[in-house]
Amino acid sequence: MSTPQKLVDFYFDFGSPTAYLAFSQLPRICTETGAGLVVKPMLLGGVFKATGNNSPVSVPAKGRWMNQDIAQWAERYNVPFVFNPFFPINTLTLMRGAVGVQMKHPDQLIPYMSAVFNAIWMKGHDLGQDSEVAAVLAPLGFTLELFTAMVSDPAVKAGLIANTDEAVKRGVFGAPTFFVGSKMFFGQDRLDFVREALA
Repeated sequence: MSTPQKLVDFYFDFGSPTAYLAFSQLPRICTETGAGLVVKPMLLGGVFKATGNNSPVSVPAKGRWMNQDIAQWAERYNVPFVFNPFFPINTLTLMRGAVGVQMKHPDQLIPYMSAVFNAIWMKGHDLGQDSEVAAVLAPLGFTLELFTAMVSDPAVKAGLIANTDEAVKRGVFGAPTFFVGSKMFFGQDRLDFVREALA
């Protein structure tokens, strides 16, 4: 009898630079361990509100340290990183987009996530602008009109709320957060533990 494939649940928000770092490594970790990746788009602002948490940058000294820490991790992972000049980023539409793509075009989910993460944290684009969003979506075959209709779908809006509520119920307080079974790991610097749990 074959052993069931292990899964890692990945709770994220595009506005988190550490979620970008995690995503730059997680698909490879899953491939190397033979694990499945379960993508869980959530709204980080909703998680913060429900748990009483705040962004690390709300503490200036911590924010300065974190910027340096992220740069060091990006260098270790050998991935480009630019702190987005438009931070903090309102990601509501982008996160609804992740839910909508997952529901309606699941084969495009990973390419969508890559495109959005890279636009924000590699290229420093302002994805609060429709023209910037359209440029990111075009290579994926989405028009801005199609995307706008998708993120306006009540089922998509409800899906993001449900994911966020689920995250809070499971103990999530920030992003990125991972689960392997019932074991929770918080932060991209815990990926070695995620790998061990999957292996």
